[in-house]
Amino acid sequence: MRRILTAVAATAMILGTASAQTAETTTTETFVTAKPTDVLSYNLINLNVTNNANEAIGEIKDLILSDDQLTGYIVSVGGFLGMGDRYVIVSPKAVKITYVENDKKWTAVMDATKDQLKTAPEFKYEGRWER
Repeated sequence: MRRILTAVAATAMILGTASAQTAETTTTETFVTAKPTDVLSYNLINLNVTNNANEAIGEIKDLILSDDQLTGYIVSVGGFLGMGDRYVIVSPKAVKITYVENDKKWTAVMDATKDQLKTAPEFKYEGRWER
């Protein structure tokens, strides 16, 4: 009987020590819920960008994600009917995206001129970003 009690006590001590050394595990969130203020990417692709004077200055063609965050919009500038387009990357902070409930329409406005966008550093779809 004494041996059994000693064995049970020893087992309890080993299990207690083992559980104390177990690393904490963190859980990652698998599913999320969209908020009413969220924007889907398809609402942005091909969205015309206007300036404060309501002049069309470009069109959002793509989104750039970095470290799970939106870091830029690729905007086409210049060109006509898809010919001669030039692409620039615009900070999301520079573009105000809104949804006009009455019109059921998305808008993109930024404080820039066509000339400013035409002289911005060019982005090219090449290398790893080739289409």
